[in-house]
Amino acid sequence: MQKATSADGTTIAYDQVGSGPSVILVGGGFAERTDPIFAALAHALAPHFTVFNYDRRGRGDSGNTAPYEVRREIEDLAALIKAAGGQAMVFGGSSGGALALEAAAEGLAITRLAVFEPPYVTDGNRPALPSEKEISSLVEAGRRGDAVELFMIKGADVPAEMVGQMKTQPFWAGMEAVAHTLAYEAAIIGPGTVPAERFASVNTPTLVLAGSQSPARMRDAAQVVADVLPNARLQPLEGQAHGQVDPESLASALATFYAA
Repeated sequence: MQKATSADGTTIAYDQVGSGPSVILVGGGFAERTDPIFAALAHALAPHFTVFNYDRRGRGDSGNTAPYEVRREIEDLAALIKAAGGQAMVFGGSSGGALALEAAAEGLAITRLAVFEPPYVTDGNRPALPSEKEISSLVEAGRRGDAVELFMIKGADVPAEMVGQMKTQPFWAGMEAVAHTLAYEAAIIGPGTVPAERFASVNTPTLVLAGSQSPARMRDAAQVVADVLPNARLQPLEGQAHGQVDPESLASALATFYAA
């Protein structure tokens, strides 16, 4: 484990593997750098790239300085880019993809950007995620499990029955441990719709990935993101779904794009 220091003094923990051009991985909701998909992705990319896989603030071995602002997470990514030599290619999964897009819009030195299904909405009749206030209120009341349940059902469309089964599994405690960071995901997504005007300024070459087996709303959102970015293309990942991605398939798509 290595550490970078963000602009506000927060320590950001990361693992570095491989050699070659720098690639930074940005996880989504619940994800830490030890997440099986991201850890496997890092090692799959390592033969051709130097991969930086980090704990976003508030989780894993990274610090968590209050109060939270999306700007602070952009500064965290800037600290990783500095550690990577001043510029880097970036991959963001789910809400981590939305964060990476926000960072690109802020002008961070991202040379190529890939995102997998940022969880925006194209249907104005439903919110993308529970609000930051909803989640924070539950966490502050000591109801971490309820915050996770709300996020999973309302934000991730996981059936309530399945969430009930998840509560009986050993991994549920780990999900509760990072429940406070779910409000961060809500803050990044904001109102839920793709911020087209802001993203129109992102000229970074961008690959937008969507799983062929993901819910239609995820694929629709990916299409909208690709449409509003001036230098982007959409690529389906056959047989893949949100939260159930084969790291080798993902690494293959990323390696081809990053090497172009």
